[in-house]
Amino acid sequence: MKEYLKQVNEKCLALGLKPTSRTIVVSIARQLLGFYQNGALCKTYVISTSLRPPSNVKDSLGTPRGLHEIAEKIGADAPPGIVFKARVSLGKHFNELEEELQAKNLITTRILWLSGLEPGVNAGGLVDTHSRYIYIHGTNHEDRLGRPSTSGCVQMNNLEIIELFDLVRTHDQVWIED
Repeated sequence: MKEYLKQVNEKCLALGLKPTSRTIVVSIARQLLGFYQNGALCKTYVISTSLRPPSNVKDSLGTPRGLHEIAEKIGADAPPGIVFKARVSLGKHFNELEEELQAKNLITTRILWLSGLEPGVNAGGLVDTHSRYIYIHGTNHEDRLGRPSTSGCVQMNNLEIIELFDLVRTHDQVWIED
């Protein structure tokens, strides 16, 4: 995954941005997320991305590619497995919900809300990652991690999203690649 850091640096240069010291790299093909600090891989996590092909287009339900940043961090100090709806805690663990709700892919534990940094690619208009509500978040279906199973977001193990949440800051960059 380290080869992606070169792409991040090149993209930042092209956009006139300074690369951040903390970078998340998401590999859709490998279903892995790498956390880098100062260019060194610190941690790798098994994730799930979209069941559909990667796409930056609104309503595609695909995981968007390209350079993003963490726009907002939501859920600090929430218990593992707590469910969020519209970025607000329901105050319930996913096991406390009705079976029909538990069958769905729920947003749990923490939310890292992404915003695209590439105008016309993943920022603005019909390709705006932020307005598509694309997150890195916990899941109630940890058994599905390692294979595509989402509607566009990047899902993680609940304890691991807590760990990652505590490692990153708003405006840290996120590179999503096939």
